[in-house]
Amino acid sequence: MKEMKSESRLTFLEATSIIVGHGVGSGVLAVPFLASRNRWYDFLWIVAVAYSINLIMHFMIAELSYNNDGAQFIKCFEKELFTGKLKKFATWFAFALLGFSVIVNVSGFISGAAAVFYSWFGLPSIAGMILYYILAAAVVYVGMKLVGICEKIAVCSMVGVIGILFIATLLSEMSPLPAAFVSANHVLALYGMVAFSLSAVMSVPQVVKGLNGDRKKVRGSIAAGTGINVVLILLITFMTLLGAGSNISENGALVDLSAHLGGWVSIIGYLFSLLALSTSFWANTLNLRDIVREQTGWGLKISWLTASLPCLVIALIGIQSFVGFTRLAGIVQVLTGIGIIIAYNRSRKHTGESPICGKLGTLPFQILVIAGSLVSTIGSLLKVS
Repeated sequence: MKEMKSESRLTFLEATSIIVGHGVGSGVLAVPFLASRNRWYDFLWIVAVAYSINLIMHFMIAELSYNNDGAQFIKCFEKELFTGKLKKFATWFAFALLGFSVIVNVSGFISGAAAVFYSWFGLPSIAGMILYYILAAAVVYVGMKLVGICEKIAVCSMVGVIGILFIATLLSEMSPLPAAFVSANHVLALYGMVAFSLSAVMSVPQVVKGLNGDRKKVRGSIAAGTGINVVLILLITFMTLLGAGSNISENGALVDLSAHLGGWVSIIGYLFSLLALSTSFWANTLNLRDIVREQTGWGLKISWLTASLPCLVIALIGIQSFVGFTRLAGIVQVLTGIGIIIAYNRSRKHTGESPICGKLGTLPFQILVIAGSLVSTIGSLLKVS
């Protein structure tokens, strides 16, 4: 087993929680809005297909990072993908593209948290954004180990919260599930959002490093983390559809559900939303901090500020709605994923072995992952009303 340099070591539960936390954020909370515009049984097969393809993709990314001593994407691109005179330009362009994607994504988390603060406390949007940024960014400022611990606590709390909300929804007046086919565009848009919600691609190198390259634990934490996210997506979506019915807005699922249920249950819903957004905020900004550090050579604190402060600025400008932020980030991250698979293909050829993927890393599965990424990207571009 390789010995990998890392800021700190993670336990299996902490690593799994980082995978869960990366995915169970804005995407998961945005899925019910798109699911309400599709037949409920179409939602089920879409989740199954997206999970299968995403799991294979995450294994490939883990192996790519493993082959490059736990490096983040940009360094992997630099070593495996970019060549010739344009290598330096291509590396910095990929860095800018990926950085933009994460910043826009995290801006969506800040906007979503502000919507919760407004619904819960009536706090003005700008004040809510600034308050949330200070509280959430402080965890990443301390470092990777605290992020892992907070992710673990938050994920366990979210599981309990969802259990309470699910029971409360079943005891309330329920709406019928959507059963009308609207258009293929709506199906593709839903697939794009589900695939994005199950994506924890940028946290995979953190897991590889944090688990010191233990291949069995890396595979297990990825499978467990994405599996937990599938369960959460199913529970959150169905209880939102049953509870809020067609009255689902773009402010995030549990904001709408909490408004419908009211009383003490609404407080539980708001709490879950903040936990879900925070876990994704921590994972994404931690990843971007390390990418900035690898690419620029800056210290951890300067890299942290560079990775997090622009997110607040974009959120304050308010150029997109919560779901709009999420879909825009999904487009860029899925396109970046195609480059990752090409880099994995070259890395697999160079090493001549496949310590993590095995047969799941062969060319047919690589093509399947790229095809899934393209479909997801198309879905993210489609307008849904």
